[in-house]
Amino acid sequence: MYRKISFAPGEFYHVYNRGVDKRLIFLDYSDYRRFMNLLFFCNGSMKVEMRELNKQLSQGDTLGDFIVERGESIVDIGAFCLMPNHFHLLLHEKIEGGITLFLRKLCTAYSMYFNTKNERTGKLFERAFLAEHADFDEYLKYLFSYIHLNPAKIVDSGWKERGPGNLNKVKDFVEKYEFSSYRNYLGELENNEILNKEAFPDYFSDKGVRSEIEEWLTFTKVTP
Repeated sequence: MYRKISFAPGEFYHVYNRGVDKRLIFLDYSDYRRFMNLLFFCNGSMKVEMRELNKQLSQGDTLGDFIVERGESIVDIGAFCLMPNHFHLLLHEKIEGGITLFLRKLCTAYSMYFNTKNERTGKLFERAFLAEHADFDEYLKYLFSYIHLNPAKIVDSGWKERGPGNLNKVKDFVEKYEFSSYRNYLGELENNEILNKEAFPDYFSDKGVRSEIEEWLTFTKVTP
């Protein structure tokens, strides 16, 4: 599918994809963990040796358990969130063609894993991927909150239209959601090699992140 934007080093992008026919792409905990590990290993200049990588990923659960070389990173990841049938990434184009190469490696590696595990064939993702250029600060800051607030709709599907039915319940769910980078910004995870916060503006710092998310949660959309 043709994308209407092009990528340029030094710029920021919201990248996302979902399962073909809106199918689930994460069926259990191990699927989420595999994808998060691939966020690290596919973000490198070296070719992904799937046989060796699969062997090691089947034996460990944290990045510290692995010795697979990935080379120099080709993108900077500022935020991510994995949902049952789609994923969101906030990326900084580090080298020419870095985002395209990273997403090709990531989606191919995960599709191979998923199809083998579930004895299926064919496409797993609806398309290569979609992307939006975060070309000004307000939009980039909004995307940071938008990505991390995606899990809120799991416990309250209509919160965006009317505000959370139970603010504390939704806030607690988002803060404890295991498959996003939000807990890393809250300081609950250490040594998260997936992220490179230094490549993003200062307002991505750990301080103030919780209040920023809460501000969006308490905002109720007004419809005419």
